[in-house]
Amino acid sequence: MKLKPICLDNAVILDTETTGLDQSARIVEIAIIDARNGDVLYSSLVNPLCPIPVQAQQIHGIDNHDVLDKPTFDVVWNQIKGLLIDKKVVIYNFDFDYRMIKQSLSDFNYPLDNLKYFVRGECAMLWYAEFYGEPSYDGYRWQKLTNACNQQSIGISDLKAHRALADCEMTRRLLNSCCADLEFSL
Repeated sequence: MKLKPICLDNAVILDTETTGLDQSARIVEIAIIDARNGDVLYSSLVNPLCPIPVQAQQIHGIDNHDVLDKPTFDVVWNQIKGLLIDKKVVIYNFDFDYRMIKQSLSDFNYPLDNLKYFVRGECAMLWYAEFYGEPSYDGYRWQKLTNACNQQSIGISDLKAHRALADCEMTRRLLNSCCADLEFSL
């Protein structure tokens, strides 16, 4: 079956930055943009209610002082969930960000089963892996977002990788470019 373009109509792109990768990691930044035009729908630092490890700070540049007076994720969730309902939510690493949202909401007695009604969509990373087509033992090799943009000659010098808003925009540029290529070849 031939790879199809991701339909970006009625879609948003979401990205998070976190305190780490494990089961105790929490969100420290989240952004949501319109998948078609890149309009910023939401962008905020988040107080994770726990220290940000130095290793994470070195990746995204967000430190404990930056988030000290920022809203906690329960407040952020109440601000963003209306932006997600009835939208396709496209995330570069969907499973990871979904898990981070779930873990961050777990601190606030949120009914986590309800999350599936708000965050439904597609993983741009898995889609791009198939688009790029580098074989792996279990399908196609995943590509880092910056590598994917470079592979497609997409200019990202105006963006700082590993910041939520910039990563949303990189994902948007990548998808729009690759989808245009696929539509052209139809």
